[in-house]
Amino acid sequence: MTAGAVWFRLSFLILIPDVFLWTPPISCRNEAGEPVDWFIVYKLPKYKMNESVGSGLDYMYLDSSSKNWEMSRHLINMSQSAVGQTLEQLYKTYKSQENSTAYMMYNDAIPSGNYSTRQGHTKGILFLDKSQGFWFIHSIPRFPPFPEHGYGYPSTGRRNGQTAICVTYMYDQFSEIATQLLYYNPNVYNCSIPDTFSQALSNLQKICLGSSLPWILVKHLTKLKSAGEENFLHFAKSHFFIDDIYVAWMAQNLETHLLAESWQSADHELPSNCSLPHHVFNIKKIKLPFHSFFYSINDHSKWCVSWKYEDQWTCIGDLNRAKQQAWRSGGFICSQNPNIYKAFRSLVYYYKSCNSTH
Repeated sequence: MTAGAVWFRLSFLILIPDVFLWTPPISCRNEAGEPVDWFIVYKLPKYKMNESVGSGLDYMYLDSSSKNWEMSRHLINMSQSAVGQTLEQLYKTYKSQENSTAYMMYNDAIPSGNYSTRQGHTKGILFLDKSQGFWFIHSIPRFPPFPEHGYGYPSTGRRNGQTAICVTYMYDQFSEIATQLLYYNPNVYNCSIPDTFSQALSNLQKICLGSSLPWILVKHLTKLKSAGEENFLHFAKSHFFIDDIYVAWMAQNLETHLLAESWQSADHELPSNCSLPHHVFNIKKIKLPFHSFFYSINDHSKWCVSWKYEDQWTCIGDLNRAKQQAWRSGGFICSQNPNIYKAFRSLVYYYKSCNSTH
């Protein structure tokens, strides 16, 4: 055997462990299981006009590589869905008992548990290692299941529309995300922040352990940058900020009129508001790309877009335009990505201004 052949065999044997030890980086994932910088899911309600009763599990999908909504061929309760592919990273790691990752699940309505009004009206999942991870913000009560139960979707989440946004971040962004979560005061129902993360993510560990938290002010605005260099603004309000986040803060800070979509309960809905320089109008009806529509009363999602096309703001988050939610903590992540704006703006069928319906 030649010296070159011996070297090749040795090199191959040395490289084999690296091949088997390497795992893909933690990130948001599309339906093919491939990493994406961000994605947005709009789970459609069970009842839509011009259609027979649906499954309540169909969803539209948009990510950093697409330009408009696509109807998924999967259902949201399937592990092959974008949400399932993304969260399976956490579930698999949990089963392997690895200590090199951190995660947090929070929801004001926990799986198989009570509804909390004492903490933030917030729902989300963090999963990361010391390289990168994702922050998944959603509007689905009782979701996702505890890690030991594996991926699933609650039957209670079928009736109404729901939204979710997943963004992949490098590790250095999670200390700022932890600060935002201090303002949220989230109802954490499962988490693990190992001590190896405590120096950089001490606030996240305190939230996880339920220990004493540092004093916060009424609200906090921060800039976040995704792993793919996409810019986001994140608004986080505490329960000390007793006002409608849409009108009193977001519209005025973004300097744009907003069209707002949130669950509109007849007893608690806030009317469209023109009291400040930048107004907020309630969306009343959502149109879909395939010639059907639904009303806001059947939509549990929370999002808003700029009324003016040139401003191109889109925000997705936690809070409804409702009287009780003025006292609740929560927030929104906002983008000026033109594809995100175009996708959401196209859904507005009509809205209620302060004087008339459009």
